[in-house]
Amino acid sequence: MPDSVNSLIGRARKAIGLDRADGSDSPVIKFLLRFQSIIGFILLFIIACFVCVKDGRNNFLAVNNLMNVLRAVSENGIIAIGMTMVILLGGVDLSVGAVIALVGTGAATMMMQWHWGFLLTVLLSLLIGAAFGFFNGTVITRMRMQPFLVTLASMNIARGLARMWSNGSGVPLSYTPGNAPVEFSYLAERLFGVVPVPAIIFIVLTAIFAWVLKFTRFGRQVYATGGNKRAAHLAGINVKRITLAVFMLSAMLAAVAGMIHAAQTTQGGPNDGMGYELNAIAAVCIGGTSLAGGKGTVFGTCIGALILGLLDNIMGLNAVDSNIQLIVKGLIVIMAVFMQAGKPTDE
Repeated sequence: MPDSVNSLIGRARKAIGLDRADGSDSPVIKFLLRFQSIIGFILLFIIACFVCVKDGRNNFLAVNNLMNVLRAVSENGIIAIGMTMVILLGGVDLSVGAVIALVGTGAATMMMQWHWGFLLTVLLSLLIGAAFGFFNGTVITRMRMQPFLVTLASMNIARGLARMWSNGSGVPLSYTPGNAPVEFSYLAERLFGVVPVPAIIFIVLTAIFAWVLKFTRFGRQVYATGGNKRAAHLAGINVKRITLAVFMLSAMLAAVAGMIHAAQTTQGGPNDGMGYELNAIAAVCIGGTSLAGGKGTVFGTCIGALILGLLDNIMGLNAVDSNIQLIVKGLIVIMAVFMQAGKPTDE
């Protein structure tokens, strides 16, 4: 970025109170950085309560609508959990959307054509995800390649395998006798007819991985590796093993999302999941995780996913043009990254 632009941004940040005169962060920016996702979620929720009123009825606050928001964000939220860990390492995983397609197609094929049971299908689907994550992690660590390039290539590999597996077309799911087991359909149902099962899975996984990152040795090693790989290595952390484990977990979470996606769409499609990796990255950024690695939380990512879901819901209820929706979400991601990127230099 040109020095003149850096200087202009620096003066603008000081003018609005984001930086002090001595160049350090002001209390305002420290507060916003710490709670940016929560503040954004609260403000957006309040806005939704006012702009989604039609004929004297608040369509946004309807229980069914709020449950639909939770259901809609569940898939993105689940893969964003894995993306959070990858980005905490300073990497990125572009293959998760394609893994959704591969696992969804594979699960549908296992049940509809091979007549395998629910548990076996779930276990093998998770194994497919783990194997794909193992491939990504091994190439990254052993061949010392950038995660961006490796996962970009594996995205095409997974998509190609999904199309080969299904002969290029979707595999429809039917829960009649002799076809897919009815247990798989529960992934798209609502508990007590109200709370979507995908939302419950998302919340449980969020709690589990938030605990893992905060209270376990593995979690501390992930943060240490992302903060400074060389220092982590000198401290006795097996950086390659941590990287491999994180990419395996990311792909396995994508596999979970793939099964949920197949259950909700009642088919396994080789073209499903396109762009999901970008939505997951957006949720992670909005949630406050640093793209440089070493800083962020799964809880923040959960809030980031909910913010994206609220945005989609608000604009959908107000019939906002889909192209405008994309622009708005893109601008919000830029704002989130700007808030966490730190102040530009005037040098």
